[in-house]
Amino acid sequence: MSAAQFIQNAWNRQAKWLIVLRPLSWLYRGGFLLNQSLYKAGLKQSYTAPVPVMVIGNITVGGSGKTPLLIHLVNYLQSRQVKVGVISRGYGGRGPFPAYVGSAAAAEAVGDEPLLIVQSTGVPMAVGPNRQKSIELLLSRHALDLIICDDGLQHWALERQLEWIVLDNNRGLGNEKLLPEGYLREPKSRLKSGTVIEHAAAPELPLNMHLEESKPYLLNGNAAKLFNPEADFYAVSGIGFPQRFYQTLKNMGIRQFQCHEFPDHYDYAIDDLQFEDSNPIITTEKDAVKILPLLKRHPDFQREIWVVPVEAVLSPACYETLHQQLGQLGIILHEGSH
Repeated sequence: MSAAQFIQNAWNRQAKWLIVLRPLSWLYRGGFLLNQSLYKAGLKQSYTAPVPVMVIGNITVGGSGKTPLLIHLVNYLQSRQVKVGVISRGYGGRGPFPAYVGSAAAAEAVGDEPLLIVQSTGVPMAVGPNRQKSIELLLSRHALDLIICDDGLQHWALERQLEWIVLDNNRGLGNEKLLPEGYLREPKSRLKSGTVIEHAAAPELPLNMHLEESKPYLLNGNAAKLFNPEADFYAVSGIGFPQRFYQTLKNMGIRQFQCHEFPDHYDYAIDDLQFEDSNPIITTEKDAVKILPLLKRHPDFQREIWVVPVEAVLSPACYETLHQQLGQLGIILHEGSH
């Protein structure tokens, strides 16, 4: 087990020993507040893009469901004739940056989530640690009405007009401590300064979303083969919160699966997919974008790999809020096919 997985497990079960990391959390908080104050005082400069910027992020480390939310919003905005572009840090990608993300880009270059976003939406997208350069790259190629920043809630170097903060109630805020004692990137008071979207199966807030799984599809082999939920699977995942994936499998009626977790944005090798028997693998779409090119390099790999697609389902209040917020920025959403 890697160090990252070890501390992730400790956060998830709110282990008592995490208190020994409290001095480091104090240092993190001090550094975070200092950096924030430097931007507020103008001692560090923020970049203001020539078009409105909407940040979709969270205050926790690990998965919250923001990528499916972003994909849904991009598809929705495109259906309403809004010219939208997306930028991202490109975690897991090696660059060079800034990089324009085409549908044929390599996940190891641009990151797995950006590639999934582009393949799901066809949206113009650029990635890199310098958000300003990514925006400039996008605008050099496209005339855009809106730029969505994937993550970057804590990236004060970028001015933003809108913030949507995804709060996953299945995972919650843990022990409500900052890194590394807990998994909060910012104090929970930060939730008061943005539009909070509750990710929950039984939500309490009017602004909420949940994920619905679709029929699994086969990544390799005979595409016409029917999915058998009674099979014994290897559940392979390299995502921020794999427990949600396991719950999805249970919701689909899949009971027999062995969990094989890898770090978030993991760069798979073919040996990671080898097991002693011939039982199929089941995985996420985010993992699939990294596994597919691996299969192309190893055409002799025979094991079936099934992919579970998920889609964000938003409450009516989310759309009402989106229309209102964008309208205040002069962005009109026309009637579409959604």
